[in-house]
Amino acid sequence: MQKSNMPSSASQTLRRLFLITLIGLLAACSSLRLAYNNGDTLLYWWLDGYVDLNSDQKDWVKKDIDKLFQWHRKTQLEDYIQILQTGQRQLAGNPTTADLLGDFDEIKKRTQRLLLQAKPELAELARSLQPDQVDKLEKKFASNLDDFRKKNMKGDREAQQKFSYKKSMEQFELWFGKFTTEQEVQLRKASDARPLDNELWLAERQRRQGAILTLVRKVQKDKLSKEATMALIDTLVKDSFNRLDNSEHKAFFDASEKGTAELILTAIRIATPQQKAHAQQRMQGWIGDFQSLAK
Repeated sequence: MQKSNMPSSASQTLRRLFLITLIGLLAACSSLRLAYNNGDTLLYWWLDGYVDLNSDQKDWVKKDIDKLFQWHRKTQLEDYIQILQTGQRQLAGNPTTADLLGDFDEIKKRTQRLLLQAKPELAELARSLQPDQVDKLEKKFASNLDDFRKKNMKGDREAQQKFSYKKSMEQFELWFGKFTTEQEVQLRKASDARPLDNELWLAERQRRQGAILTLVRKVQKDKLSKEATMALIDTLVKDSFNRLDNSEHKAFFDASEKGTAELILTAIRIATPQQKAHAQQRMQGWIGDFQSLAK
């Protein structure tokens, strides 16, 4: 069956695929295994939600997703074990801001690796999209922007800071367990110290979506070959990862990333031995999960 015009939603959706493997950083051990073992189905339904796959696409899209998961299971999970072991060592020691920024960079590299690995599959999907599916993609993007506004831009600055703090606390409590009132005060202070400009983050999302839609429409309009489409996807993925470093707002994005690292360091610094033990046990459970999954 011919695969003939999408990298976009696929780009965002495959980014989520990588996050499925890191759900262990935010969820219980059994949830990680469950999520990963059903990840191909989750990815398929995410993708279908963006473009409404037609009957001609469904079969080979599922096979392409399965192929990608086989590669990921065989080649990437052992690497994630090493990342978690590094995290255990850092938690037991005195990590620095530079250490955490280095961890962020390592995660970005692995996300980019996944997307570039999927270039052939993304190119086939891009070439198969129909005009109504591109329209669906555009509407889905618009819906995502509305959702971002509703969640992140509601109320004044203090309300937005509170929302951001609550999101961080949900993750910290999964890592460390419950915090005391005194600890929460320190975490809220560190959270609020981060630069806040949701208008700028919204504009960046809109820019990425615009670039994606432009690519999809060019593939469709010019009836590009698979090789030409892969070249466009390669440029899009790499540009998306280099964008913030080359942005006119680089100072803000750098400060935002540094502020997040400082927030995490605050949580590590104020954690009690019992809370750190809780985090160590959780990470060890994820290591065991990845070892089992890799087999």
